[in-house]
Amino acid sequence: MSTIQNSIDVILKQGMLPLYFNADENKSIAVLKTLYNVGVRAVEYTSRGPEALSNFKKLIEIRNTEMPGMLLGIGTIKNLEQAETYFLAGADFFISPGFVPEVASFLIGKEVLYAPGCMTPTEIIAAENAGVQFIKLFPGNILGPDFMSAIKDVFPNLIFMPTGGVDTTRQSIETWFNAGVSAVGMGSKLISKNVMEYEAYDTIENETKRVLELIGAIRG
Repeated sequence: MSTIQNSIDVILKQGMLPLYFNADENKSIAVLKTLYNVGVRAVEYTSRGPEALSNFKKLIEIRNTEMPGMLLGIGTIKNLEQAETYFLAGADFFISPGFVPEVASFLIGKEVLYAPGCMTPTEIIAAENAGVQFIKLFPGNILGPDFMSAIKDVFPNLIFMPTGGVDTTRQSIETWFNAGVSAVGMGSKLISKNVMEYEAYDTIENETKRVLELIGAIRG
């Protein structure tokens, strides 16, 4: 099995992809450990601050010693230099807010999963023609499940995951899955800044467990 397919399989098996960033290294580690302890095996850490790279390297180090089976991806990748840097740092998969052709070429050549953010059929077609298999619908709150329903039949060979605006409620998650997505990306609705600020890791644990159970029930 290719590393790309393995990453896809892990994300689709859990049906959701938690994503977060915190400037504090210790809080970043604590969130990752919390997610791992409730059964999450793929997490996106977003590159949204000057501390992101050093934090990510530390997360990789701890993952390698304490979290077998965990895939650690990097998000908010916007150029080739970032992609090369985080590839060397050991990222298992890469996610962008938009489609970056040179990033797609580099990562697909390395057999690493690249999931670009796309908002239009034109962007999705460009990504598909570049060899991308996994599309992040972004921003999900603007596009909505109706957009997914409308384009699904046009792209039967692609996997879709909305990020942005997916709530932790059954109604929100179920509507997206019924529209044809294979997973949902969950950021601040699952791991809020307040929760991290006050180190309420039990809240993250309980909410993540509930969402995983919800997705299991929705998919039957």
